[in-house]
Amino acid sequence: MAAPEEHDSPTETSQPIVEKEETKTFKDLGVTDVLCEACDQLGWTKPTKIQIEAIPLALQGRDIIGLAETGSGKTGAFALPILNALLETPQRLFALVLTPTRELAFQISEQFEALGSSIGVQSAVIVGGIDSMSQSLALAKKPHIIIATPGRLIDHLENTKGFNLRALKYLVMDEADRILNMDFETEVDKILKVIPRDRKTFLFSATMTKKVQKLQRAALKNPVKCAVSSKYQTVEKLQQYYIFIPSKFKDTYLVYILNELAGNSFMIFCSTCNNTQRTALLLRNLGFTAIPLHGQMSQSKRLGSLNKFKAKARSILLATDVASRGLDIPHVDVVVNFDIPTHSKDYIHRVGRTARAGRSGKAITFVTQYDVELFQRIEHLIGKKLPGFPTQDDEVMMLTERVAEAQRFARMELREHGEKKKRSREDAGDNDDTEGAIGVRNKVAGGKMKKRKGR
Repeated sequence: MAAPEEHDSPTETSQPIVEKEETKTFKDLGVTDVLCEACDQLGWTKPTKIQIEAIPLALQGRDIIGLAETGSGKTGAFALPILNALLETPQRLFALVLTPTRELAFQISEQFEALGSSIGVQSAVIVGGIDSMSQSLALAKKPHIIIATPGRLIDHLENTKGFNLRALKYLVMDEADRILNMDFETEVDKILKVIPRDRKTFLFSATMTKKVQKLQRAALKNPVKCAVSSKYQTVEKLQQYYIFIPSKFKDTYLVYILNELAGNSFMIFCSTCNNTQRTALLLRNLGFTAIPLHGQMSQSKRLGSLNKFKAKARSILLATDVASRGLDIPHVDVVVNFDIPTHSKDYIHRVGRTARAGRSGKAITFVTQYDVELFQRIEHLIGKKLPGFPTQDDEVMMLTERVAEAQRFARMELREHGEKKKRSREDAGDNDDTEGAIGVRNKVAGGKMKKRKGR
């Protein structure tokens, strides 16, 4: 069945990857001096593989489909050519970067600001969960670069007076497979209708579905495909394991792993907002510095959680898949898939949060009796059989009593939190971060228990 795939897109030419003996510099790739200096200041000593492939072609004005494993410098691969072109023909509202998640938008904005600080580049982040009025003011100043999630951008295109993208020169879709799938279909179609056809388009992702109509929808002209990893793969320096456990002991095994690998920084992925919150409370009650990040938190709390974790004020970040893509937190040592991802490709994005930029890392996936088929799909996708993570089952069982008590506290706190929310919907200061674990121990000691049910 491989043959038809080759002819998916007649215009797409794949660049052969030639390992060069001499080390290339950004200057060799054609990047202008002032941006080379900015790269030096950021500590980017030499370009990564995807940057070596993509930057010269982008500077020639080609449309690009960039495929590279996560953590391989994709942001630099599109930011440098855009800033290079901006220097040659300065213009407001020059480039639009679309991303599927808010956190990723802020991260890309940071990179543009850092690379463009010496040349006075202004960027605006346009995402949901943040006051529209301040965003409208930022757009009125006509920044050079807009980094946006599709939904909120459409709001501004339809409702913000005087804002349009008719002069746009560059469109980038980061994590393009997510943006081009069904979730954002109507938004992307609307955006493509109101931006110039005569523009440069870059699609970047770690995983990409080869659907020709998707590429046509993205309106690419004669694109070049720069693939640094041809098949779906995870980084070489990533050690991957699984643990096969009964579903009812998941919490206990998690606590065991955190104790065994103490001193590391963890990112733990859960499948729902509720489970993320519950597990964070459970770990807090056991004395771990854990912090949640999920879609039901306000945007300021989400950024707060992320910043505390980045600053190493918290060693454990519990997150839904809102944090699985693109987020660059250099110091993540271990990724735990507490709930196995239902889409195998999400596994690649999740474990890509560790072992970034040449460092090593561990990924441990919990597999219960209900997850076997999903786990086999993941192994099939990455083309390798994962080893089991060594555990001492008797040591794990010694933790059950303490964990059971912490589970009870966590359930009560969740219930109390849910009731607080019901009672005061308008109270925005709703302990999303559950900092300090809402004093449930005092409640238990004082015997004041709530009777109503809540989540």
